Amino acid sequence: MTTKKLYIRTYGCQMNVYDSARMADVLAPLGYVPTELPELADLILLNTCHIREKASEKVFSEVGRLRPLKQAAEAEGRRLLIAVAGCVAQAEGEEIQRRAPAVDIVLGPQTYHRLPELVRRAEGGERGRGLVDTDFPVESKFDFLPEEAEGRGPAAFLSVQEGCDKFCSFCVVPYTRGAEASRPAAQVLAEARRLVAGGALEITLLGQNVNAYHGEAPAQAAGGPASWNLARLVRALAELDGLERIRYTTSHPSDMDDELIAAHGEVAQLMPYLHLPVQSGSDRILAAMNRRHAADDYRRIVERLREARPDLALSSDFIVGFPGERDRDFAETLRLIGDVGYAQAYSFKYSPRPGTPAAGTAEQVPEPVKAERLAMLHQLLGAQQQAFNQATLGRRLPVLLERAAKHPGQLNGRSPYMQSVTVAAPDRLLGTVAEVEILESHPNSVKGRVVAAPQPAAASAA
Repeated sequence: MTTKKLYIRTYGCQMNVYDSARMADVLAPLGYVPTELPELADLILLNTCHIREKASEKVFSEVGRLRPLKQAAEAEGRRLLIAVAGCVAQAEGEEIQRRAPAVDIVLGPQTYHRLPELVRRAEGGERGRGLVDTDFPVESKFDFLPEEAEGRGPAAFLSVQEGCDKFCSFCVVPYTRGAEASRPAAQVLAEARRLVAGGALEITLLGQNVNAYHGEAPAQAAGGPASWNLARLVRALAELDGLERIRYTTSHPSDMDDELIAAHGEVAQLMPYLHLPVQSGSDRILAAMNRRHAADDYRRIVERLREARPDLALSSDFIVGFPGERDRDFAETLRLIGDVGYAQAYSFKYSPRPGTPAAGTAEQVPEPVKAERLAMLHQLLGAQQQAFNQATLGRRLPVLLERAAKHPGQLNGRSPYMQSVTVAAPDRLLGTVAEVEILESHPNSVKGRVVAAPQPAAASAA
């Protein structure tokens, strides 16, 4: 089989990172191997995200930059295919082919198990609408995917749930990812076992609304419930030998049930860090967003989580300048942030998404007001993150060392609280969990020294 080069550029969330890896898996039987250099590629795949502002225009701009590579390949007598996948492809499929004729293949996030067939047809010279696949197929793509390639690293993503039924008025996810669907628990556990066998010590469970997980229970769980919730899945994963750390993202406050809250206090492998988006602290704006909870509901959930796990750290998402947001609404958001206290957070200016209810609202907030509010939000959240990092000074934390750092002789890892941690350490500690004393605090990271490390396999066996 002829070896061909695949270059993937991934935009957006961890779900897209996972999807990109699985697309590489489905293309491997066709002879495609990854490359870091687009100019060497036989297939360039853009896995897109529709969340950020002007996402579609950024895709068209990127395709324009790739067009000379396609022309250069043709001049050399070889073919370079360009594919656009993901949420922008789902939303703008035919428009992409109309405006960007350099694109050969367009496919949505639910159809990438069909990518090999589309590539075969494109390699055979087919072009046009037949190579646009943005359906929501009846079959689950997960039923058609091959096993994962080995060597994904010590921290792995595992998709367990897709789509969303919440229909927040600002969000395109229900339209690009479809309705909520959960993978069967047995399928998730089988993939987790393979990831652990391949060296994963930490698995992050992914979903657009992951704590709404309701996967079919394994057949051997006779007499139990027909489906498992996320708490039951987490407890089953915690029983896997070799899996030391479990995370999940992204969650909705309305689906933070009693069992999942209890799991945070009872499952040692479940890391004490939770991303729980709230978006606003104003009940009026939360209602306009169709968030289905009030600010005090969110506060009570946080209180219960911290009762279950006192060392729990939180992150969140915030939107400023949502249509109709007034000064007092923004003040309520600042108050909620002060009440909760975050280790990290992500904040954005509202920007309309075509087709969403909020996009047509008349009370759009002027851009200068959005910018001023965002700057205030960043200042408060940045101060909280810095204070959290400073509070870990002198503590000894288990750190998963994932990659080489910028400077020789240093490694980068993640603390249980998702802090970026840099240590001086030999390469043999890559892919291990080391005990690290935190010595320096910075706004977005910390530094420390290894005080206890796992012994190499050869030494422990001697």
